[in-house]
Amino acid sequence: MKPVVKRNGTPWDFLDQYRGKTFSGEWPTLPEMFRITVDRYGTRNCFTIYDPDRISFDYNEALRKIEKLSRALRSRGIKKGDKIALTGKNSPEWAVAYLAILFSNAIVVPIDYQLSNQEIENLIRASKAKFLFVDEEKFEHFHASQPEPVFEVFSLRHGIGSYIYEIDACEINSEPNPETNAETRNETVNEFDTAAILFTSGTMGKPKGVMLSHRNLVSDCYLAQGTPFDVYHTDIFYAILPLHHAYTMLAVFIEAISTGAEVVFGKKMVVQVMLHDLKAAKITMLLGVPMLFNKLLAGILRGLRDKGIAVYGIVRFLMTISGFIKKTFGVNPGKRIFHAILDKASLTTLRTCISGGGPLAPSVFRQYNQLGLDFVQGYGLTETSPIINLNPIEHYKETSVGKVLPHIEEKILDPDESGVGEVAVKGPVVMQGYYEMPEETEKSFTPDGFFKTGDLGYLDSENYLYLTGRAKNVIVTEGGKNVYPEEIENEFQLFDEIDQILVRPYAHDPKNKSEGIEAVVFPSPEFFKNAGAAVKEQIKSRISAIVSEVNARLLPYQKIEKTTILDDPMEMTTTKKIKRKKSDDEE
Repeated sequence: MKPVVKRNGTPWDFLDQYRGKTFSGEWPTLPEMFRITVDRYGTRNCFTIYDPDRISFDYNEALRKIEKLSRALRSRGIKKGDKIALTGKNSPEWAVAYLAILFSNAIVVPIDYQLSNQEIENLIRASKAKFLFVDEEKFEHFHASQPEPVFEVFSLRHGIGSYIYEIDACEINSEPNPETNAETRNETVNEFDTAAILFTSGTMGKPKGVMLSHRNLVSDCYLAQGTPFDVYHTDIFYAILPLHHAYTMLAVFIEAISTGAEVVFGKKMVVQVMLHDLKAAKITMLLGVPMLFNKLLAGILRGLRDKGIAVYGIVRFLMTISGFIKKTFGVNPGKRIFHAILDKASLTTLRTCISGGGPLAPSVFRQYNQLGLDFVQGYGLTETSPIINLNPIEHYKETSVGKVLPHIEEKILDPDESGVGEVAVKGPVVMQGYYEMPEETEKSFTPDGFFKTGDLGYLDSENYLYLTGRAKNVIVTEGGKNVYPEEIENEFQLFDEIDQILVRPYAHDPKNKSEGIEAVVFPSPEFFKNAGAAVKEQIKSRISAIVSEVNARLLPYQKIEKTTILDDPMEMTTTKKIKRKKSDDEE
C-alpha cells in the first residue's frame, strides 16, 4: 500500500539534520549517505537474494560487512584515489564490495561481467586498477594470468554467511598495518572526489571511462525523487539488470540505499524466474528496459486473447476507460478492476515501474497505466549519472521521456524548423570527464559548459523532453528528409512475431549518395516453433504483412523499402539493446 506522505519541501530535506555532523557541504558522499540510512533504518532489510530460499540481512549487518572488508582493503595498502575493479553477477556480495571500495576511499570500476576475460583485462589495464573483485567462476583465470600491470585478485564468494568474503589472492592479514592506518586516517573524501569510473562500451580502440563523482551520483539519486518520483523505506527494488550499468546502479541500487529500501537481486532475466521473485519478494519497484516490459505486456495480452475475442474486447474497453479516468482525474481504478490479471502476471504488489535504457513505444507506456500500474519512463546517459529526465507519476506524457529534473538545465542545440536539435545538459549530475582523455572531454562540452548528449529531440513549454533519435543514426533520404530509426522501431514493439528489429540505412542510390530504409528482422522462435515444413515461407509472409501494416501508419518518407530476415539473433548489449553496425552495403 502506498504510504500517505504530504509534500513539504524536497525529499532530501532530512539531510539538513545530518549536515555538519555526518557530512559537510551540499551533498554527502556515498559512504556518508549509507551511514545516514543505517542511522534511520538500521533494522530494515537491506540486501536479499532467493537462492532458491530467501537469504537476507539488514542495514546494520550490511554496514558491519562493508566496514570489515574496507578495513581489509586498507590493510593491503589501498589509499585515496586508488582504483579497484569489480565484476560479477548481481548479488549481495557485489553490493557489499562496491560500498567497501568506496568506504576505503578508493574509486570503484564496475565492469560488465558478460565481457570476455580478455576484454575485462583490457578495461582493468585502462583504468590502472590495483585490485579486482571477481565472481568465483572467473577467479582462477585472473588469479593465474596476472596480466601486466600486475593486480591482486579477490574472489566474491557466493552465499551469505558470517564471512561472505575470503580474499584469496593474498590472504589479508588480520593484523592492522600501523603505517597504512596512519596514512588513511588523515585522508578525507568529499563530494567532489571521483567515486566511480564506468566504461560506456566495448573495447574497440581506447576504452572510454566516464568519471562520476560522489556529488554526481548522490545528487542524481535525490533529484530523481523530486520529479516527484516517490521512494519509501518500505519499498522493495528488484535488481534484474546488470548492476555495473549506470541505470541499474543508480536507479535501483543507490536509489534504494538512499531511503532504506530493500534490494532483491535477480539471478537471470528469464521470465519464469522473474515472476517467481516478483511474487515471493512482493516487489514494489520494477525498473527495466523496453524489451523486458514488452515481453511482460505481450504475455498478458496473449493470455487475454486466448480467452476469446469477447473477453479480450471487454477488457481492452475497460482498460481504455481506466486509463482515461487515471489521466484525467488522477484516480487509479485499474488495480482493482484488473487485480486478477495482474495477480496472474505476479504484478499485484508493484507500485511503480520505470522504463529506461532505450526508447519505449507510447502504446506500451499507455497500456501499463491503463492496467493500473504507475508506469513512467526516463532518460539519461552514463555521462549524466545517468537520470536527467523522468515522467512525474501525477502528470506523465506518454510520448515524452520525461520532465527535466530539478537543478538541471537542458537546451536544444541548433534546432531545426521543428525545434529538433541535439540535447545538451548542465547540472550537478554531469560527469567530471573521460578518464585520461582530455581532448575527448573537451569535445563533449559546449563553450558555456553544456554536455552534448548526441541525442536529438525537442522540449515543450512544460520542459518535457521528446527524443527523435541518435544524431549518428539519422538516415538522410533521397528527398533530403531526416528519418530517425528509433521512431520506426517503436512501431514494432508489440508484435509477438518479431523478436528483434533494427532499422538502418542502405545505399538506395550510391551514385547520388542517397539512403533508403531497411528493416533487419529476427523472427520470434517461440511464435513460429509450430510452423512445420513451410516455416520459412510462413515467416516471410507474416513479416511482410507486419511491415506493410506499419508502413501504412508511417509518413511517406519514413516507409521501409527493404526487409532482411535473419536466421540468427543480432548481438545485444547487457541492457538488451541491439548493437548497431553499418549495413553490408556500406562496408
